[in-house]
Amino acid sequence: MARNKYPEETINQILTVALNLFMQKGYEQTSIQDIINELGGLTKGAIYHHFKSKEEIMQAVIDHLFKDVDEMLSGVRDDKELNGLEKLRKISRVSLDNPAQNEMATAAPNLLRNPKLLAAQIEHIIEKAVPVYIQPIIEQGMRDGSIRTDYPRELSEALMILTNLWLNPAVIQATPEMMLRKVKLFDEMLKGLGLDLFDEQMFQRYEELFRLSAREASKDR
Repeated sequence: MARNKYPEETINQILTVALNLFMQKGYEQTSIQDIINELGGLTKGAIYHHFKSKEEIMQAVIDHLFKDVDEMLSGVRDDKELNGLEKLRKISRVSLDNPAQNEMATAAPNLLRNPKLLAAQIEHIIEKAVPVYIQPIIEQGMRDGSIRTDYPRELSEALMILTNLWLNPAVIQATPEMMLRKVKLFDEMLKGLGLDLFDEQMFQRYEELFRLSAREASKDR
């Protein structure tokens, strides 16, 4: 067999197909053969040349998913021109405006039926996003006076868990109207904690994503 001149392209193709199948069918219900069937002629041998098992593909998918997130968070954390609150606002805007959000919404995955993906997201929040990125930003805000709290770790966890799980229709399914009510309550909660995080443009973006997700979910019923 001829040597693959573009192994990185092959790996990216495998990861993209695998992620779509894991979201649509669930990890347990997706087989190596399912992945092969979607790869347009790539053989089982080509897949096993790069990955020893489906579990290894899953881990590579998770690493790939969070790589861009970590790069964005580190870039904002290290921006010397912004105070703590401004950094949190920027993270919220960049996260919402990421084109990948549209892809996730149109895929309309149910993460409760994909426990491996859901567990990986929670693990990333608790072990990486909070201590490495969000908590240092909040602690900076405490020092520069833009954020008032005595609980930087706990506030960091609440922000990330509520944003990524409670306000995620892929985890807790609800109508767009119900999701928007949750966003508005979240906004009030944060203001009560001294964090004025959301603006009207962000509310509109949330509404757009919620309606997109609901429309795609209704097609699967």
